[in-house]
Amino acid sequence: MKEVYSLKEAIQKIEHFCAYQERCHEEVVSKLWSMKLDSSEIDEAIVHLIEYNFLNESRFACSFARGKHRIKNWGKIRITNELKMRHINQTLINIALKEITPEEYITTFENLAERHWNSITEKNSLKKRKKFCDYLLRRGFESNLIYDKVKELENIDN
Repeated sequence: MKEVYSLKEAIQKIEHFCAYQERCHEEVVSKLWSMKLDSSEIDEAIVHLIEYNFLNESRFACSFARGKHRIKNWGKIRITNELKMRHINQTLINIALKEITPEEYITTFENLAERHWNSITEKNSLKKRKKFCDYLLRRGFESNLIYDKVKELENIDN
């Protein structure tokens, strides 16, 4: 990669960067910094990207939420935290979470929970319960869902 880009070259590169995959503003700004542009050029490039619809935070947030839920089986808490880390505002996060239907969310949770419960070989029921709950909490599912499910699964086992 060459060191210094003219604004025109940088805009062409960054258009390709954004067209390849949805990006958030933060990713694009850090990429532009790495191209050694100054802040006024970065502002100009960002305005250009938004104007030509290469960069759209709302579209990014929605696509991020759908993808992380469907592909990585993340819960809403994890998705929310990851979007916050990318400096996406709460309004857009709420819109993005609406991309996941309640039925799809519960189905994913149920499948993941049952698959994980059956994969834990731990004999000690308290340790098994802890492993199960920790796993689903890390995935970003709500604790009330997890605790209800663990009770249900323990009743089936007993």
